[in-house]
Amino acid sequence: MSAKSHSAPGVPQWAPTVDQVGIEERVARIKTRSIKKETKVQGMKLALSMIDLTTLEGADTPGKVKQLCYKGMHLHDQLQGLPTVAAICVYPSMVKVAKKALGDSGVKVASVSTAFPSGQAPRNVKIADTRFAVNEGADEIDMVISRGRFHNGDYSFVFDEIAAIKEACGEARLKVILETGELGTYDKVRLASDIAIAAGADFIKTSTGKINPAATMEVTLVMLHAIRDHYLKTGHMIAMKPAGGIRKSKEALHYLMMVKEELGEEWLSNHWFRFGASSLANDILMQLQKEADGHYQSADYFSVD
Repeated sequence: MSAKSHSAPGVPQWAPTVDQVGIEERVARIKTRSIKKETKVQGMKLALSMIDLTTLEGADTPGKVKQLCYKGMHLHDQLQGLPTVAAICVYPSMVKVAKKALGDSGVKVASVSTAFPSGQAPRNVKIADTRFAVNEGADEIDMVISRGRFHNGDYSFVFDEIAAIKEACGEARLKVILETGELGTYDKVRLASDIAIAAGADFIKTSTGKINPAATMEVTLVMLHAIRDHYLKTGHMIAMKPAGGIRKSKEALHYLMMVKEELGEEWLSNHWFRFGASSLANDILMQLQKEADGHYQSADYFSVD
């Protein structure tokens, strides 16, 4: 595999050139896999436990956030043995509402920050945004990188900004959103992944969910390779979060197969892998209901939030 040099201070000196054909062929093979019924049910329950249920709208209200928190803790009371979701993801202004609603359930509160989704704000504003969310009780911070500075080749700026936000997080875990749909090539996705990891990301995350394309298996695989290479070099695990556009249980199962085969079973927990999704949970619940009694339940039985 060839590599390209990036000489900016703090930035990884060599970023591998991604084999586009190899990535796309690998994903195509995974998508053809069939899954046995028992494994499918276990996988769908695991996927539920990895979901960050998300509401990031200007019209969000405390009532809507409380409803989402209740759903995250009680996905379907008539189906036995279901987990809670991993986290509820909200704007900083709603962190305190979510924290109170979730109580001691174990469900984390994640908050977007850094002028989400555009990232177009001065660094001091982004740091203040992050500190506010953490002080309100956020367990996790989902930040966006400055894509304009990245495209301008100012990799040191991107690195330093991520490092500054990581410091502002304190004990909260940091998810760094690359917005892969705006990066353009797999090579740029790989470089952005390497920069984020080197700057202190706890998670690397594909997308805000606000633009298309959002998460794809192909860009996720490129990011998994960055995580794998970092782990082989340092022994340090980094978590992964594809977000946006993942709506069907079958697709979620294919993501889990890919994670297991590329990184290993250690990553198959919600500490190391998440789905950023809203409608995925409902599709998984409908599939689990069918596996339980042979009948699909109408989508009307599930809340849209």
